[in-house]
Amino acid sequence: MASIGKNPRGAGWQARWRDPGGRQRKKNFARKVDAQRWLDQMQAERHRGQYIDPIAGKVRVRDVAEGWASGLTHLKVSTATRYRGLLTGHILPRFGSWAIADLRHTDVRDWVRDLSASGLSAGSVRQAHRVLSLILAEAVKDGRISRNAAAGVQLPRAVRLEPRFLSAEEVGRLVAAAGSNGLSVAVLAFCGLRFGELSALKVRRVNLLRRRLVVAESVTEVGGRLVWSTPKTNRTRPVPFPPALGPGIEALCAGKGPDDLLFTAPGGGAVRLGNWRHRVFDPACREAGLVNVRPHDLRHTAASLAIAAGANVKAVQQMLGHASAAMTLDVYAGLFGDDLDAVALALDGLVPPMCPRDPAEAPKERRQHATDAV
Repeated sequence: MASIGKNPRGAGWQARWRDPGGRQRKKNFARKVDAQRWLDQMQAERHRGQYIDPIAGKVRVRDVAEGWASGLTHLKVSTATRYRGLLTGHILPRFGSWAIADLRHTDVRDWVRDLSASGLSAGSVRQAHRVLSLILAEAVKDGRISRNAAAGVQLPRAVRLEPRFLSAEEVGRLVAAAGSNGLSVAVLAFCGLRFGELSALKVRRVNLLRRRLVVAESVTEVGGRLVWSTPKTNRTRPVPFPPALGPGIEALCAGKGPDDLLFTAPGGGAVRLGNWRHRVFDPACREAGLVNVRPHDLRHTAASLAIAAGANVKAVQQMLGHASAAMTLDVYAGLFGDDLDAVALALDGLVPPMCPRDPAEAPKERRQHATDAV
């Protein structure tokens, strides 16, 4: 039963009710009409199954976030680490001490605005907002709040970096400049592997007869340590390599066991991107006269060279390991030729004879009708 009475400990009114668990609850108001309005709304929410215990919403954002962060075991270590970094760096300093129910849409909107004004990139702002939204969504599922205050907040538009495509001649110069490490550059530029996939490639994943590299693992440096996982889409994929790379890959496999890494650091073990870029890639770019080139641009280059060689979108998707052909087109649509004229010419041969190609060839009665109309 719910009721309204005088506040026994001071002025004003007190609404009393029992929650679904049978516990007595109460809330104080200055005016009786406010207490009645709130009680009526609460009763309506109970009938709709939307009742939220006000006590549950008093938990701090920090406490909800810690519980959420402890449950990220389903994510890759690198992703979970990035989420926790956004949490400690941008979310908890602003909202950590707040009661979860006190967050409003405008609070989140102002926070997003302040992050952008601080100089944080649009991509990082969007990721920080995503983490906060996931935390609030967890609180909604747990019955602590009725709605997600981060939903519908306008976010800065992320600008994708312009892909850099090297020509085959530029790749050749870069490979030559890399010297004994040229094969790793060539595999990245002609096979389109992500660097972590190249570093994790083992001898048993090389099929010299079919000229295939089987991408089944990836290794990433997270917090100074190497973390092994599946590829980005969690799928194993075969990637072809050009015959010209065969001798070099075969020589690299010689004398190694099946589980040995194909490419290794000078002191052994997996190659780390930061070290490889400092030791191999950047010096080779300078010697080859290439500026503003990133290691990931070699992956873009592989896509552009494959498309130039006549590969269709599905082949490029499989080579790069994209989740869908739509993703491939989203990034590389401009590289695929415009086939609309070719389609029109192909359809031209299918136009039936009753459809005249020249107005002068139109039947006599149709030409006469057109003249009368004029």
